[in-house]
Amino acid sequence: MGNIQLLDEHLANMIAAGEVVERPASVVKELVENAIDASATTIEVHVEEGGLELIRIVDNGQGMDREDCILAFERHATSKISHARDLFRIRTLGFRGEALPSIAAVSRMELTSSQSSSQVGTRVNIEGGQLGEAVDVAAVKGTEICVRSLFFNTPARLKYMKSIATEVGHISDYVNRLALTHPSISFTLTHNGKTLLQTSGDGKLLHVMAAIYGVQVAKLLLPISGETLDFRWNGFLSKTEVTRANRSYLSTLVNGRYVRSFALNNAIMRGYHTLLPIGRFPIVALQIEMDPTLVDVNVHPAKLEAKFSKEDELCSAVEQSVKDTLRQGLGIVRPMVTTPKAKVVNQVVQPQFDLQVPKPTVPVSSVVEASPRLQEWMAKQEISQKEPVQTSSQLEMDPIFSRPAIKESIASYANENAVLERATSTMGTESVQESGKQDLLEGSTQEVRNKNAGVPDWMSESDMVDHSLTDVPGDVRDTSAVPVMYPVGQVHGTYIVAQNDGGMYLIDQHAAQERIFYEFFMNKLAGEDIASQIMLFPHTVEYTSAEAVKLEKRLPLLQSFGLEVEAFGGRTFIVRAHPHWFPEGAELEVIEELLQFVLEAGENNQANVVQMREKAAIMMSCKASIKANRYLTHAEMESLLNQLRETSSPFTCPHGRPIVIHFTGYDLEKMFKRVM
Repeated sequence: MGNIQLLDEHLANMIAAGEVVERPASVVKELVENAIDASATTIEVHVEEGGLELIRIVDNGQGMDREDCILAFERHATSKISHARDLFRIRTLGFRGEALPSIAAVSRMELTSSQSSSQVGTRVNIEGGQLGEAVDVAAVKGTEICVRSLFFNTPARLKYMKSIATEVGHISDYVNRLALTHPSISFTLTHNGKTLLQTSGDGKLLHVMAAIYGVQVAKLLLPISGETLDFRWNGFLSKTEVTRANRSYLSTLVNGRYVRSFALNNAIMRGYHTLLPIGRFPIVALQIEMDPTLVDVNVHPAKLEAKFSKEDELCSAVEQSVKDTLRQGLGIVRPMVTTPKAKVVNQVVQPQFDLQVPKPTVPVSSVVEASPRLQEWMAKQEISQKEPVQTSSQLEMDPIFSRPAIKESIASYANENAVLERATSTMGTESVQESGKQDLLEGSTQEVRNKNAGVPDWMSESDMVDHSLTDVPGDVRDTSAVPVMYPVGQVHGTYIVAQNDGGMYLIDQHAAQERIFYEFFMNKLAGEDIASQIMLFPHTVEYTSAEAVKLEKRLPLLQSFGLEVEAFGGRTFIVRAHPHWFPEGAELEVIEELLQFVLEAGENNQANVVQMREKAAIMMSCKASIKANRYLTHAEMESLLNQLRETSSPFTCPHGRPIVIHFTGYDLEKMFKRVM
């Protein structure tokens, strides 16, 4: 007698349950998918004790007759497919016929179903895989399945269940994704009588996302849509100010099925490249439709993964669509205006404010009568001996502002000084305060008005005196995604405070110049002819034997990048030249970073070139930019803001951090309780 024997049906079902029924969420997934396949428009999911005590699914779908109620618990019994060719055009969520017998094998299950509210329904009880007698009952149209005492006969599986909160989290996560996939179905999810999710089933994906993520998040979502010859997609993705700590908020929904696709998730993240901080991820729900022959969903035991016939084409199209959507929908970040925290002392609310009133540097009467420009000039006179005004030639000597992204706009500062000096050259501090105020105001205002006839109508006369000197060409004003901002000062030498008629702006000076330099370096790196300069003292680097072999094969790649690197014997290489626009003082660090990147990169040279340019631009822009605690003059701040306006994406730095935060006048009034 041989050793191989055929397992009995009950044991086979328990083994199959190990693959299909991993946890309570797996039961919910299979049963809710069956309800969706039955054309239900309302599905209720009621869970107790994380699903281990009770899982109850109620739907208003097609229902089953007595014969189907009994046959449904047989292995590989299904109404979804009938021929082998059906596997290549699957449009239903279930098709294997394994779920019900596998779940019934490890639980106490009760099924009640009816095809019409006017007909008698059928109820079947199954315990541990043993089918009981089918009886007639009164039932409404649809199906109700109760799963009790899950894993009661498999104590090993029950022992390793996680906490109730964890199991509820898994159940909620999958029901949420099913709701996103089918917004025309009304979903209800409760746990121990508490409602966790309620959707209306009105067919609007945005309403479902509001029910799942909250109304505030839904207001910050951007619609996305597109199509190619083979694919069509639509959905919503979050703006860059709405992020999460992991990828679980990326939902890719293919032909009405939620699938986990590493390639699609990466395509979405590439669309957000340089727009999100490191380690942060967006909220995305993307519904993709395609011919069923282009996707294979029969590659995973739980049908959570899929294979695409034209995956590269799909990912490329989705990546570009995400980029286009963000380019059109991004804007300056708005703050979340909140009430300051207060502490309670003897039931009296005392806001924790520390107010310090600065002493005025000029008489109050003079401040009231003088224009903003005159006030600034008078204040400068008090400290002129300590902090003289810089000329354009002095600015050019500053290593920060001799860089290409800033140097071009220094000349505009000379014009500002010229007008101001002509208006003040014949006046002393005292004469301005006493008898010269009116002459200064009239003279400088008239000169500025003649020079800048294109000042907007919304500017007052004092605004023209204070701001027109910082005006930028009309073509920049009209095409920039960021409005003209007039610098007022700095906070801790790190953040620039600016204003315009739209409110107040806080600008991270390091992030702003990072974006400016990033686009400058990317433009340089994209050039076909990269000019290099010979190093006075060539730099040598040494690697392991394996690294040396790999690097020697990729020397042409480095050559195309403007780096002249040669083998110098053994495991040593010598760097003789590099692009002349490498950040001054950081050349060696940049070179070593790029060499290391080449060693870690894959075999696709073309992809390496693109990634190498990106990495180099980000690294060099960070090293070249001004740092925190660097105090800037008014002209330097003005030049920085004007350069920022000319960039293609002035909202985030290359690392994805926001550059500008906007407080509207209403935001400020609300924070100071001027409006309630």
